[in-house]
Amino acid sequence: MRTRRQPTLPFATLPLTNEGNVKLRIAVLGAGSWGTTVATLASDNTPTTLWARRPELADEINTKHTNERYLPGFPLPEDLVATGSIEAAVRDADVVVMGVPSHGMRSVLAEVSRCIRPWVPIISLAKGLEEGTYLRMTEVIAEMLPGHPTGVLTGPNLAQEIMSGYAAASVIAMKNDTIVRELQEVFKSGLFRVYTNHDVIGCEIGGALKNVIAIACGMGDGMGVGDNTRAAVLTRGLAELTRLGVAMGGEPQTLAGLAGMGDLVATCTSSLSRNRYVGEQLGRGKKIDEIIADMHMVAEGVKTSRVVIELADRHDIEMPIAREVFGAVHLGRTASQAYRGLIRHRPGAEGDPA
Repeated sequence: MRTRRQPTLPFATLPLTNEGNVKLRIAVLGAGSWGTTVATLASDNTPTTLWARRPELADEINTKHTNERYLPGFPLPEDLVATGSIEAAVRDADVVVMGVPSHGMRSVLAEVSRCIRPWVPIISLAKGLEEGTYLRMTEVIAEMLPGHPTGVLTGPNLAQEIMSGYAAASVIAMKNDTIVRELQEVFKSGLFRVYTNHDVIGCEIGGALKNVIAIACGMGDGMGVGDNTRAAVLTRGLAELTRLGVAMGGEPQTLAGLAGMGDLVATCTSSLSRNRYVGEQLGRGKKIDEIIADMHMVAEGVKTSRVVIELADRHDIEMPIAREVFGAVHLGRTASQAYRGLIRHRPGAEGDPA
């Protein structure tokens, strides 16, 4: 087990390692597939504690070094420590990573607020938007824990492939360049490359909206519409998320990069994608409640689709693909009706803002 020591310097000047063997202590909250994967990556570089909502899962990780519910068949590092207590995970942490779904972010942060030390950076892994408030996850964090530096780790990152050792790339975005470069060293591991970015808004919007487009692609796959249709939906979906992302303050180059196009391609085409799976089942005629009931992991695009349409209306932006997904997920429309709706949408010039 690695020795853990209290840092004696402020985070902004604390090196990842030094002659005194001081290392940043990482707490990852959320032991789903992606939270567990990020904890595994971080544990290669620095002492890491993973919080699991279910104490029996924490016991499994500590004793068997597995997480069979979310990552079946993948061994976990023996020095990755798990706990069922948020306080135990957070109280001595130098960095807190929020690996809980967007709809649970606020309630978990409320617990974190009672035991976190001042100024500890908080990184979100969630790819969603909060219903009712339209807030991005870093905005929720800033509201609940003011004064803490916030950021996001995002990109085309399918947990099972990363755990299998395949090459992958991600983006960590923060406003503070010093902190983000320290954290770049925390999360990079082996063939997992981490790039930095200052555009937190673009990274978060890309990560959230691609899930909605992935449902659309999945519906087409479930109906057997073909590769040409998938390519058209994916490409026009990128145009939609870019329009909304830029309207909300993101940068076009971010949405053309790993956090936008890269994540969109992976989520729309992979059989490992939860959101594509939801769409595929809709395309095969299943009802959304039945699909969700059969899943034990969260497909963020289901809830996000409602928020996206409300934001599109607020910013006066046409998003026909997202609107048809919303209709299929929340209004009872069938996948075939959704695709007929897209066909009826009159196209203009490809570069037009609609």
